[in-house]
Amino acid sequence: MSDLPIRAVTRTAKLASLPLGFAGRTALGIGKRTIGRPAEMVAAEIQQRTAEQLFKVLGELKGGAMKVGQMLSIFEAALPPEIAGPYRNMLTKLQDSAPPMPASTVHRVLVEGLGENWRDQFTSFDDGPAASASIGQVHKAVWKDGRTVAVKVQYPGAGKALISDFNQIARLGKLIGVLFPGLDIKTILAELKERIVEELDYTIEAESQTGFHKAFADDPDFYIPEIIAQSGNVLVSEWIDGIPLSKIIAEGTQEQRDHAGLLYCRFLFSGPARCGMLHGDPHPGNFRLLEDGRLGVIDFGAVDRLPGGFHRRIGALMRIGTLLDIADVEQALRDEDFIREGVRVDPEGLQTFLEPIAQPLIEDTFKFSREWLRRQAAMVTDLRPSNVVRQLNLPPSYVIIHRVVSAGTGVLCQLEAEGPFRGEALAWVPGFADED
Repeated sequence: MSDLPIRAVTRTAKLASLPLGFAGRTALGIGKRTIGRPAEMVAAEIQQRTAEQLFKVLGELKGGAMKVGQMLSIFEAALPPEIAGPYRNMLTKLQDSAPPMPASTVHRVLVEGLGENWRDQFTSFDDGPAASASIGQVHKAVWKDGRTVAVKVQYPGAGKALISDFNQIARLGKLIGVLFPGLDIKTILAELKERIVEELDYTIEAESQTGFHKAFADDPDFYIPEIIAQSGNVLVSEWIDGIPLSKIIAEGTQEQRDHAGLLYCRFLFSGPARCGMLHGDPHPGNFRLLEDGRLGVIDFGAVDRLPGGFHRRIGALMRIGTLLDIADVEQALRDEDFIREGVRVDPEGLQTFLEPIAQPLIEDTFKFSREWLRRQAAMVTDLRPSNVVRQLNLPPSYVIIHRVVSAGTGVLCQLEAEGPFRGEALAWVPGFADED
């Protein structure tokens, strides 16, 4: 039996209830239409109730279900206000929280990782979790040298639960499609599932975080906590306080939004240039605005290692996209397999699709907004055969990059941040400023 808060049978039943609930609401909607209610009103009601049930159930689960819930919660900025509005607080909460595991279970994992005398490593340890995530929870403690630390403890059975959840969630494509009809959920799930082995290995996470910590040491804009200890399913790092990005999204001033948004963008752009790695999980729960104005970054379980040459290819693609010379753009997309051999695209349709998306990298100053994202989402989710997006491919090597760009854009639109984002690309992305 799993030590996760909800046993496998219960978890499966909860996930299974989602498509059943959707089927019931759809049938009810058909019935209402037959007695004269407008189809648009019925469809909106189905979407609203589906959103409520989807995020409620995913939020009660850990493992893959919660990870997908976190991913979807970032995209809520693209939803129409009448659907997203009532659930925005619930979705934001989902980005940082989940039901805790018992203290006895936490202690058992600490014994397995740090030994029977694990308490000797701390002068104090708070049994209540300070935060919970998809595969582990964090406890605040004081290390033996007096430093306040974050102790990340992995849920026993997390690996099996993740695989089980992914297998179940893969069956929910139609349900998720009600909210995000253009989202390639299968590709995203495949990428997440492939990365999960790395995320379960805290040794890899410790190495990644150490690499970022060294690269950003003494940086005036960022703070990456130092790894103090790692053993088994326990990871100890420096504690950081600050205002979570999710709180700034909910109630921050415009000045805070602009400042946090610019640093958030700078961190994502500069990571590959400074340490050859891309932070692959940019949801708001992993970022804190510190009292001194720096952006604190946590959770390095999902990290993509980018060779220098590949990073330059990304920059070249970004630059060509901003030139809006559609012949060059199409050739670049074909060279990188975004347009597969033998596939024809409408140049005018491609240009219409790319122009607004490229705006943040063309204009000296750009303001992200939910309305802007909804307009882009409307183009992507247009299911007409003539939509050029339907002809585009996502090469495997770009999957995690696409995830970061999409999620990062969603966060910037939630923040409604304004700033010189083109300048950040020019400063940090090799190949973007090249003219040859």
